[in-house]
Amino acid sequence: MNRIAAIIEREMRKYFRSPALMIVSLIFPLVQLVVLGNAFGGKIRDTRLGVVDEDGGPQAVKIHEAFDSVRANMRTFEPVYYTNERQATEDVRNGKINAAVIIPPQYSRRVYEKEQPHIALVVDNTDTFISSTIEEELSQITADLNNPTVEPRILQQTALQIVELYPYIEYMKYLLPGSITLAIFMSVMIGGGMLYIDDKARGVHEGYLVTPITKAQLVLGLNAASAIKAIMTGTIITFIGCLLSGVGSVFDFRTVVGLLLMVGLTSVAFNAMMFLLMVRVDDPLVPRAIFGILNTLLFFPSGAVYPIQAFPSWLRWIANVDPFTFAVHGFKSLLLKETGFGAIVPDIIYLSLFGVIALSLATPLFKRTL
Repeated sequence: MNRIAAIIEREMRKYFRSPALMIVSLIFPLVQLVVLGNAFGGKIRDTRLGVVDEDGGPQAVKIHEAFDSVRANMRTFEPVYYTNERQATEDVRNGKINAAVIIPPQYSRRVYEKEQPHIALVVDNTDTFISSTIEEELSQITADLNNPTVEPRILQQTALQIVELYPYIEYMKYLLPGSITLAIFMSVMIGGGMLYIDDKARGVHEGYLVTPITKAQLVLGLNAASAIKAIMTGTIITFIGCLLSGVGSVFDFRTVVGLLLMVGLTSVAFNAMMFLLMVRVDDPLVPRAIFGILNTLLFFPSGAVYPIQAFPSWLRWIANVDPFTFAVHGFKSLLLKETGFGAIVPDIIYLSLFGVIALSLATPLFKRTL
């Protein structure tokens, strides 16, 4: 144990003497959390909606009032009034406005006479996010216009009552479990994989072998040091990320215990995986070259950014064996759902088995390289 502790101490001293490595492993996940959380999670607002009123009747006035209400409250779009349908359509095409509503002549008369009244919506569907938001908002406004002014006393249609188990989850909160997982992975990649290859290229590992330290002790020491670095990074990112995103469950004692357990197991599993991938590598450029591939292959299919249910079958298969998936699920259960220890038992079992199997496979491979 003293020999393993000496290896750990040497690795930690080297790590703390390189503050740039620590800063990169901490800053990048936080930047991703803040930028992506606000860029992808925010509601679309202040889009420009052209309005061409060729009717001018009382029913058209109701549409104007609905648009003004949206602008004053939800601010999904801001009406821009036109007198020419052709000019409005051309401005949509040129990107000056995002969509245009055309209220045709005789619209009010058709409403009163029930002669299939309609309004037209011209959208720039090259941006599906904005176009779908405007279409959804206009569909809701149209449905409100079609509802009767006085509701019947007896309910004649089936109504859907939605019960949400949790308060509204902003996208930054949704992204937090993935950011914690990514921070641990980056720490393992930088503080474990890259430093491991650099030491190997400089002959540091061969230098260990002239000491009484055995190969097994060297493997355990290197993995333990890398796991400790990842645990430190994961713990810091968890606390700071919860403060930035407004997740208050981090102050619950049981949640904290579960988070520490998840951070520890995730660090061990990721480190064992990285050690298995790098154990036969000699070129220091290899870990830097495959970082982007590993990040794309492991992080994005995990459900950290988008639900797994939307993936094709082959990508779901990758997600089902990806340790990132189980780490993200465990952090999400603790931070967002506050489910407690029972919900993360499958994640704990998988990460533990994954770490043990990966380390067991990597150890004999490491021995054959020296």
